[in-house]
Amino acid sequence: MIALGISVLFVFLPMGVSRLTGTHNPNAEKNSEYECGFPAFEDPRSPFDIRFYLVAISFIIFDLEAAFLFPWAVSLERTGWQGWIGMMVFLGILAIGLAYEWKKGALDWE
Repeated sequence: MIALGISVLFVFLPMGVSRLTGTHNPNAEKNSEYECGFPAFEDPRSPFDIRFYLVAISFIIFDLEAAFLFPWAVSLERTGWQGWIGMMVFLGILAIGLAYEWKKGALDWE
């Protein structure tokens, strides 16, 4: 019950406060599609373009790559050749994945 109460507090309280203190003025521009590439308020079973999700997954993968590269570069002096070879294998796998995406046309946008 405590966890449920805290969850409700952290979810619904900010929504209520923003409704009371902010301006609620929806218009056509605010309700238009902006990130996903298709209208947000349509039939949920309508077909959509999957390429957006492929690009989003690629972004997450390469963002994680950058997150791994910094600590690796800082600790390279301690890990030596074994650490360097491990990171090159990691980067090679990511490069193969990028080449596969490129070949399949996931990065081509119309």
